[in-house]
Amino acid sequence: MDTEAVLRFLSDHQSSGEPVVLVTVCAVEGSSMRNPGTIMGVAQDGSFAGSLSGGCIENAVVAEALDVLKTGEGGARMVRFGAGSPYLDIKLPCGGGLDLSFARLDASALPDQCLAAIAAREPFSLRFDEGAPCFVSGWLPVSFDPETHGGQFGYWPAPRLVIIGHGAGVKALAGLGGTMGCSIEVLSPDHALCSSLRDSGVPAVNLDKVTQSEALKSDTWTAIVFLFHDHDWETHLMQHALSLPRFYLGAMGGRQAHIGRCESLIQRGVSDDQLAKIRAPIGLFHSSRDPQTLALSTLAEVIRAYESADFEAAIV
Repeated sequence: MDTEAVLRFLSDHQSSGEPVVLVTVCAVEGSSMRNPGTIMGVAQDGSFAGSLSGGCIENAVVAEALDVLKTGEGGARMVRFGAGSPYLDIKLPCGGGLDLSFARLDASALPDQCLAAIAAREPFSLRFDEGAPCFVSGWLPVSFDPETHGGQFGYWPAPRLVIIGHGAGVKALAGLGGTMGCSIEVLSPDHALCSSLRDSGVPAVNLDKVTQSEALKSDTWTAIVFLFHDHDWETHLMQHALSLPRFYLGAMGGRQAHIGRCESLIQRGVSDDQLAKIRAPIGLFHSSRDPQTLALSTLAEVIRAYESADFEAAIV
């Protein structure tokens, strides 16, 4: 989920007229911390953004990238790290191997094209033709040919977290979600909470009535989280949420509270199939009493749902 930060790093250095190197994991053998398509950016001064391991090879990757900048070679250099690598002194503790592409970017528009897609919450891909990377609009499944060094890697929009509710748990979840790179929006009847969140840079919408469903918007990569102690606020908004695209919908409260919630939604015509899509009690570990633990439990469940979602099927 650090893709945007890496691309921003590359774009910022390019805007100063500096050449940069885009490092991409093209193939993984055995166990590895990062998947194909993971990227890292390296600048001429040796600074970098992103990571490709748990710190095992980053220094070697930076050294290789600086050599690419020094030689001025075009296209992309493919280097193996770990198992089967010519660098005998650089090993991955997991015993795996990584094939990395090192592509020098001078005046390339690629980082800004990717950032524009991220800002628009649109899927995009990197395609490697004869080693050189190019931007492709839309998502392409991962593929890589070690003989030609051709491949493609698709990227989905980062998870968007819409938090609807009141109380300290809302603020805790908004803060934790932001640190994980989620796009955050809060809807709350607590005007003081909304004001405080906006002051800290979090978009927040004041809810003035329980039927204010037009304020709730989402896309395929959105998680909708209800954190109400007063469940009277939920029914109309949750019925609307069930009609929207999303990869997750969860609600705070115990099992008895969820039974009451479902009864209210059934009275409004919500089907059993729709009710089954509500995750409640919320979170990976339940009975979370304090706001910070509730936030951690909830975000863990949201990220797990995002990582396991079949977005390709969802957008067809």
